Amino acid sequence: MVFNTAMTGYQEIATDPSYAGQVVVMTAPHIGNYGTNPVDDQAAGAHCAGFVVRSMSRLDSSWRSEGSFSEWLRERGVVALTDIDTRRLTRHIRDNGAMPAALGAGVADSDRVAVAAATPPMQGRDLTRSVTTEAPYVVAPEAPAAARVVAFDFGIKRDIITQLTSRGMEVHVVPAATPADDVLALDPSGVFLSNGPGDPEPVSAAVAAVRGLLGRVPIFGICLGQQILGLALGATTTKLPFGHHGGNHPVRNLADGAVEITSQNHGFTVDLWALAEGAPPPRQPGIPGPELLPAAVESEYGVIVPTHQNLNDGTLEGFECRDVAAFSVQYHPEAAPGPNDAARLFDRFARVIEVD
Repeated sequence: MVFNTAMTGYQEIATDPSYAGQVVVMTAPHIGNYGTNPVDDQAAGAHCAGFVVRSMSRLDSSWRSEGSFSEWLRERGVVALTDIDTRRLTRHIRDNGAMPAALGAGVADSDRVAVAAATPPMQGRDLTRSVTTEAPYVVAPEAPAAARVVAFDFGIKRDIITQLTSRGMEVHVVPAATPADDVLALDPSGVFLSNGPGDPEPVSAAVAAVRGLLGRVPIFGICLGQQILGLALGATTTKLPFGHHGGNHPVRNLADGAVEITSQNHGFTVDLWALAEGAPPPRQPGIPGPELLPAAVESEYGVIVPTHQNLNDGTLEGFECRDVAAFSVQYHPEAAPGPNDAARLFDRFARVIEVD
């Protein structure tokens, strides 16, 4: 069970494959007021394991609405709870960390506790297997193709694909375990590493594929894609106490100090200190500073430089390789849901792969 601080976008959250196996608690108190619309779906179905809200709206009052959110959840078999003190529940998760949970009606409390206790931990589970595409497919660009991009589907969202195709990229979406040779056989201009659920370390086939692609084709990763890129470069990943989930996370650009408000959904983070000499300094009170991240580290593929930092907890939010064409961010620049501050990262990728 995790909490999400977004005030809107409940349908995008419920259909985000990155939430596979997780119960989502919405901190915004009133959910469902603008209904649902198929255009907002980020995948073919709902992926969260459950949904918890303070108040579920009985009315949907948007011209775009094609049905209520409560009925939408029922049709997709998502167990949901309402009239819950989500403020208290969120504080409990913040104090104790994301934890196993079980929802159900007409069942003894002891049975629900037993089900929750038997839930396997997130660490060590390759959840991408449950959300990746079974077979490759191609999405045509909105204009004549200016570049071919291979996108690893670790749980890719539809709006991410739209961000790529709207910039003239023909997107070849491939399963998570696709080998590097199969990707190179498509002669791509660039490779995109998508978002996805769970622990990156068990996704070993993807890590191996990225190692085979580094230095041979430009790479752009987001969310789980950043974590897999980090592992391929020799860094490590660690589990966050309760993760980053929401549409209001402040992130500092370390190059110019500018702050972006970002959309995030992940429970793990890349630790570049594994490649550095020395250890991180203890965090001081107040806004975390850049000293919590190494200025630069050496890897088998050359120099890696942190580019972005989370201003809530100081964790790494982005990095780039100086000697090979590869960069990534931990957040969601497609903003579905969330602010559009970081959309220009897709423009950067287009420039790297020389899309006019």
